[in-house]
Amino acid sequence: MYGQFKYLFSPLQIGRVVVPNRISFSSHLTNFAEYNLPGERHVYYLAERAKGGAGLIVTEEQSVHPTDHSYEKLIDAFKPEVIPGYRQICRAVHEYETKIFAQLNHNGGQGDGSYSRLPILGPSPVPDFMFREVPKEMEMEDIREVIEYFCRAAGYVREGGFDGIELQIGHSSLMRQFLSPLTNLRTDEYGGSLENRMKFPLEVIEAVRRTVGADYTLGIRLCADEMVQGGLTLEDTKEMARLFEASKKIDFIDTTLATFYNLYLVGASMHSPLGYTIPLAAGIKEVVELPVFCTGRINDPVMAERVLADGQADMIGMVRAQICDPEMANKAKEGRLEEIRSCVADNQGCYGRVGLNKSIGCIQNPNIGFEKERGAGSIKPAPIKKKVLIAGGGPAGLRAAVVAAQRGHAVTLYEKADKLGGQVNIAALGAGREEIGAVIRNEENQLKFLPVEIVLNKEVTAEFVMEQKPDVVIVATGSVPKESPLPGADGPHIFNVWQALLNEKDVGEKVLFIDNDGHHQATATAELLAERDRKVHIVTSSPTIGSELGPPQDQYLSHQRLAQKGVTFTPDFAVVEIKGVEVNGLNYYNNEWHTFSDYDSVVYALGNRAEDGLYKSLKGQIKELYRIGDCVAPRKIDMAILEGENVGRMI
Repeated sequence: MYGQFKYLFSPLQIGRVVVPNRISFSSHLTNFAEYNLPGERHVYYLAERAKGGAGLIVTEEQSVHPTDHSYEKLIDAFKPEVIPGYRQICRAVHEYETKIFAQLNHNGGQGDGSYSRLPILGPSPVPDFMFREVPKEMEMEDIREVIEYFCRAAGYVREGGFDGIELQIGHSSLMRQFLSPLTNLRTDEYGGSLENRMKFPLEVIEAVRRTVGADYTLGIRLCADEMVQGGLTLEDTKEMARLFEASKKIDFIDTTLATFYNLYLVGASMHSPLGYTIPLAAGIKEVVELPVFCTGRINDPVMAERVLADGQADMIGMVRAQICDPEMANKAKEGRLEEIRSCVADNQGCYGRVGLNKSIGCIQNPNIGFEKERGAGSIKPAPIKKKVLIAGGGPAGLRAAVVAAQRGHAVTLYEKADKLGGQVNIAALGAGREEIGAVIRNEENQLKFLPVEIVLNKEVTAEFVMEQKPDVVIVATGSVPKESPLPGADGPHIFNVWQALLNEKDVGEKVLFIDNDGHHQATATAELLAERDRKVHIVTSSPTIGSELGPPQDQYLSHQRLAQKGVTFTPDFAVVEIKGVEVNGLNYYNNEWHTFSDYDSVVYALGNRAEDGLYKSLKGQIKELYRIGDCVAPRKIDMAILEGENVGRMI
């Protein structure tokens, strides 16, 4: 059945619910809520993944109590006003025979009282590592009230049409905080021994079970390992899993890991191995009979099938894979593997956006949150077929070519290099950044099924364009590194990051690296030089190197890897001038002048400038002339792909 996917597309019974396949669109934040209620964007976003073939959808966490308002657009599941939105979501998802569970949660000490203007709650007054707000130690009346509110929310969930409930005992959860010796310092019946620490979660589960009834599917998302010294280990949680199963109140165990001590492990970037959570799910599955879910960098159906075939899990959470390509499940089921756009775990669009309180996105899928207007099947044939010339084969030009060709235009794409990809090819040379190259492979795979003419090794000029007589010209010529404005930066031993990545110049043994970029362009280049046995010292005007890498959860590991490879850092340093290979500047705070010397070369990351000469030479000569991507203004890859998609839909 279904070719190579014997297990992935087999049904699974979870409690009283039969899920049609083993692909789950697991819980994750979206910031789509409207006045803390489910909104229209939720409906279309989740329905798009159901339409794309997901067997099970688990909603983002929903708050069960007024003291839990950890971020601005959290859904308040304890209000009866949620029911109409629930019904809309469930009707839309059920249209495709997909099942849907609601995740209920209280974030406890990982909340934020600045939103609710109430004290946050915790088992003990232990501030969270990230948020630092001291929670109120819950009194007995607080415990009883929170349990009652869990039940209230569960009743609304069932009334709203969901097929089941997942209770969060994971990385961001009050119940996990009761379980963990790091956060539970109580000396009463809810603290101390394992039996006591499990009392609150078991009471919640039992109360919710009474509320929803024995015939309703109820499970938990369990943190399988806190991954921090003194916290819960896999051996601890295996024993907990046994006890949760023995209660006979739950129907499944979904797994997660880590806490806010190590948030980079919750939604790991491309620097973490594919399938890094599989051993944890397998460990839980060893000790229980209940269905066990596994989630975490399982980004393709082949890997998912192997996990199921090896008996390491029963359900595979493929979140970012289906954010990136909502039709992934159906494409796999139909044997169209080459058409799947693979997630590269860059995290700028998903974790990076929600971490900044923005709605969720994806660098490769610019239609996230706009599925109503721009979902699958929304690209329609153009009323007038046109001859389209695209200059530039980077991500912007490639996406424009794909969408324009899908609409029936006659498209020719010219690229001056000997292969497609543009700056992505250079970015992929950075240490640990190889996976970003899949963005280009994904676009090339789409083009294999479209009649687009691709011409390599051809630099487009204005004269050439006029000779071709196109109806539409799309300029996607990208950008190049900025020349440093610093005095002395034009010396023979001063290089930009492209020259370093491409190994065009001998940078010598000792390198001073100036990070005025704050992103991977700087850190990945410096790390690559360190891997080439260069001794690297980074200076930056920011408080830390890689200052923009926090939201996509790459900063901690970038610092760790660089330090382990011998790279040294000097933050808060403003470079003023370069003399030969001496760098002069001053500390931002004390204004003390300092000279860094005794280096073989200086490498700088200062950002890029638009390569817009072709566009300017054509302006006024071509009726339909567009420019997209970095030749408009140098930005990140998500904007290049968005603008390519937009112009492809427009012409």
